[in-house]
Amino acid sequence: MPDTIYVLNGPNLNLLGLREPEIYGHDTLDDIAGRLEDRARELGLEIDLRQSNHEGHLVDWLHEAQAREARAVLLNAAGFTHTSVAIHDAIKAVRTPVIEVHLSNPHRREAFRHVSLVGQAARGTIAGFGALSYMLALEAAARI
Repeated sequence: MPDTIYVLNGPNLNLLGLREPEIYGHDTLDDIAGRLEDRARELGLEIDLRQSNHEGHLVDWLHEAQAREARAVLLNAAGFTHTSVAIHDAIKAVRTPVIEVHLSNPHRREAFRHVSLVGQAARGTIAGFGALSYMLALEAAARI
């Protein structure tokens, strides 16, 4: 599975398109997945997109990405970005490169969003470009 990119999404991202569209946009997670799959095919890659509202699932999927020799992980940990030592530690524990992704720019939002435990462990971060953030992260993953 070395030509697979895992795209892992955390809590409330199943509500994209409905939840605060002025911040997160009108695209649904399925809309984003479709564009990612199209571009991945052009790059000779496959996408394995998953979403969970449960922290442990994200940790398990990070471990799985390494076990299955995924090329990279795009991770939008959502609210867990700022609180999850477990996800931070899982990123540090795996060799698979992890790219942190955010639709909004956390630094332009509430102060509690300014610290990213995920970003402290990730290879890089792409944020603030709406759904395009995922596409930019995919381009980066294809090149590392």
